[in-house]
Amino acid sequence: MKRVLVSDSMAAEVVEILNNAPGVKVEVKTNLKPEELKAIIKDYDALIVRSSTKATAEIIEAATKLVAIGRAGAGVDNIDIPAASKRGIVVMNTPGGNTVTTAEHAIAMMLSLARRIPQATASMKAGKWEKSKFMGNEYCNKTLGIIGLGRVGAIVADRAQGLKMTVIAHDPFISPDVAEQLGITLASLDEIYEKADFITVHSPLSKETKYLLDAQAFAKMKKGVFLIHCARGGIVNEKALYDALVSGKVAGAAIDVFEEEPTKNMELIALDNVICTPHLGASTDEAQTNVAIAIAQQIAAYFATGEIKGAVNFPSVSAELMAVIRPYLDLAEQLGTFHSQLVGGAIQQVNIEYSGEILNHNVAPITISLLKGLLEPILLETVNYINAPVIAKERGIKVVESKSSETKDYTNMITLTIKTSKETSITAGALFGKHDPRIVRINEFSVEIVPEGHMLAVSNDDQPGVIGNLGTTLGNNKVNIARLHLSRDPEAKRALVVLNTDSAVPEDILDKLRKLPHVISIKPIKM
Repeated sequence: MKRVLVSDSMAAEVVEILNNAPGVKVEVKTNLKPEELKAIIKDYDALIVRSSTKATAEIIEAATKLVAIGRAGAGVDNIDIPAASKRGIVVMNTPGGNTVTTAEHAIAMMLSLARRIPQATASMKAGKWEKSKFMGNEYCNKTLGIIGLGRVGAIVADRAQGLKMTVIAHDPFISPDVAEQLGITLASLDEIYEKADFITVHSPLSKETKYLLDAQAFAKMKKGVFLIHCARGGIVNEKALYDALVSGKVAGAAIDVFEEEPTKNMELIALDNVICTPHLGASTDEAQTNVAIAIAQQIAAYFATGEIKGAVNFPSVSAELMAVIRPYLDLAEQLGTFHSQLVGGAIQQVNIEYSGEILNHNVAPITISLLKGLLEPILLETVNYINAPVIAKERGIKVVESKSSETKDYTNMITLTIKTSKETSITAGALFGKHDPRIVRINEFSVEIVPEGHMLAVSNDDQPGVIGNLGTTLGNNKVNIARLHLSRDPEAKRALVVLNTDSAVPEDILDKLRKLPHVISIKPIKM
């Protein structure tokens, strides 16, 4: 039975969906203090949060059974992604469920800011009638500069165009063709600062966007610009914004997110030309229901079929795609496991070449599967699909992917080249039929090996009697040979023998085999 903890308040549909999922039991415990969550998290297989619960490294370290964390919403600032990845915990979010709501909030903030509606409301509630004091600004025919043209930014652009605004946008990841389809002109940040009457921010918070709008940025803006900030706290430098508002460079600001939440920056929000909300961008009944249902369905599907959707630390794989690529995942993992037991020395670089029909699919999950297989035999810690890339990076292993359109001997083929501190070695794997993985190359030797069970890879001089001696020695010591594959290199007068045995070969028997005439090396392999 998989136990799921819901630690923040959310729609009742979450409990219904998860309790109806086979083998899943859900419990709701909200308003937990960090020490309370730490004390009980060890009992759960999955954790579902909104923004209140902080899944810190300390909490994750205590979560000995946890395999998934679900965030009902887009932002994952409250989850320590590196800590989760290192522990092999998949982190999923629901970026699409509150997209419209967040965009609508930005538009509402812009309109309220331009017409000074909150200030006028407060004045009237104080018993005043100050009609002349709250002169507003039109937005029709004005230029809106959007920083970040993702899902939310694109919807803001669409709504702004309906208001007859001219829309320009900056996003280094959007092509001019896509922008043109949206009816938007792409611009540099400096062009936005120079031309925009209103600027709205919709970028994610990252190293590149931290304090993106600082004193230098405000200095470049048009005098009297209006700023709308409904993205992530930390993108706008609040001290620089305060100075720009006081000087009149920025006519007004509408802020929904802050560097620290709840904010203690009362100096900023006390300004007359600032309107603000307590991070309400995604706060509508519809949005909260949508994201809650979505994350519950994602967690249920993960436990039922292994489907990974909306993950921030693993390529998303639908159930349909998983069914198609599962044989490739198995092949890649077995190739990695096999190869890691052949080589000696510390792994420095891994080159993976894909060819054939496999190129029709996203190979990122396949690469991760190969890394998992490669690292498992040499590490004592648990290696899975989530933490394999993290562990490889920590160990300084460079991973290089390539794709080949060259016609190979097999319809689908993965070629793996490993460089270690001692050697460079090549293996290749292919699918026979749709589901049967085979090792088809070991360095210069062509083979067709079934990668299963206990195996011995024997390198030897190509001389008579070697195989007979191997068989006799194993037989005399009660080790049965299940399969044998021989490949020869006549020019080098070398041969490779790969044996499948019914049981593991004891170390003392391996010593006897290594001392046989013409045997160069023997590598035991456990699949």
